[in-house]
Amino acid sequence: MTAFTIRPIEPRDDATMATVIRTVMPEFGATGDGFAINDPEVDWMSKAYSEPRCAYFVVVSDGVVMGGGGVAPLVGGDPNVCELRKMYFLPALRGQGAGAAMMQRCLDAARDIGFTKCYLETLSGMDAAMRLYERSGFKRISCSMGATGHGGCDSFYLLDL
Repeated sequence: MTAFTIRPIEPRDDATMATVIRTVMPEFGATGDGFAINDPEVDWMSKAYSEPRCAYFVVVSDGVVMGGGGVAPLVGGDPNVCELRKMYFLPALRGQGAGAAMMQRCLDAARDIGFTKCYLETLSGMDAAMRLYERSGFKRISCSMGATGHGGCDSFYLLDL
């Protein structure tokens, strides 16, 4: 098992996280309109998640940022609902327990911020991610929530915190 640490994102991590996101999403066909890969914040994650009621974390292995994940208020949704956002890991980190550890860190942050529910949207074919969501207690729901702008996503989950 690879040793890793999870810490809050810093400005020095922005370029690396943008590269992680732009590397991982095409693996699953998540390019073009309607996917998070095109969100403007991809290039400045530390700034985007420094806003109130937001948190973003990176996974570091051998001194290298290998992935990340965070929470923020669900745009256009109930103020008590957060969205799990931009949780991606490079292939070399997968299968090492980083996903479960990051999930726990994000959900703990969401509870600490005061959210009562956590929503996420994903894409068919991201099977390992969907198994992680379900193991973490997320329940699949029939339609999207809020106004995320991610019309390319086709699977939606909600968790009572």
